Amino acid sequence: MIGPYRVAAKLGEGGMGQVFLASSPSRRLVAVKVIRSELLDDPHWRERFRREVVSAQSVSGFYTAPVVDADPDADHPWLATQYINGVSLSAAVTEKGPLPEQAACRLGAGLAEALIAIHRVGIVHRDLKPSNVLLAADGPRVIDFGIARPLDAVPLSRSQILGTPAYMSPEQALGETVTPSSDVFSLGATLVYAAIGRAPFGSGRKVRGRIVYGEPDLTDLPDPMRGLVTRCLSKEANERPSPEQVLTALSTLLDAHYGEEWLPAAVATLIGEHEQTVTEATAILPSTY
Repeated sequence: MIGPYRVAAKLGEGGMGQVFLASSPSRRLVAVKVIRSELLDDPHWRERFRREVVSAQSVSGFYTAPVVDADPDADHPWLATQYINGVSLSAAVTEKGPLPEQAACRLGAGLAEALIAIHRVGIVHRDLKPSNVLLAADGPRVIDFGIARPLDAVPLSRSQILGTPAYMSPEQALGETVTPSSDVFSLGATLVYAAIGRAPFGSGRKVRGRIVYGEPDLTDLPDPMRGLVTRCLSKEANERPSPEQVLTALSTLLDAHYGEEWLPAAVATLIGEHEQTVTEATAILPSTY
């Protein structure tokens, strides 16, 4: 049990916590994130988890997973969000290949709407990347506010830089002030991955330097998306479009070039397989608490 929720299966883990599929007393499925046991005695990590809870609770929108319950003061702090039946963008691309142009544009539009909702409450996500994007039948979801920070937060020192190097903005990589434009850079990098199956600046130890000083490799990126993504990946934060402008541009592309279809059949099948696994995991839960 985690709080009032009965655990059915492990969904994943990250640097700060583990995420479990669980069931409420009324049998509603939730995803419960729990801070790692080895971090419990460190006040820094407890405070960071508390910030995540506050950030996640403040955001609402079509393309984020709403918080349903939390106890950051528990002996073992936890956060429960609505369970989203979907697979991560990273898993979908790894197993089924890049998304078709139309699906990539729909993805980008959904991510832009998510950023609008996040920024509206004064938060910068700071870790938008393929593994933090869930693909569901009704659209994408942005998850994991583990390193999100308020807009007015004191900048981190270079020794405290957090995030995923391949998807962070140049200013984030340098430990400079991070604004909502940083999330737009990460959105652009995530779209490149979705459309061609790799990050625009590659990976490895030197990726941070390439992000700061190099140029993105947009080879094979579909032409209708190239101009917008290029602007999102500008080194200068004030030259990037706002999430609202990204949404308008992608909506225009969808109207002009594509239809309404969302996920390709292969990814829909992957989601179906995941749903079957969840059904099997929850079937063994007792009917009463």
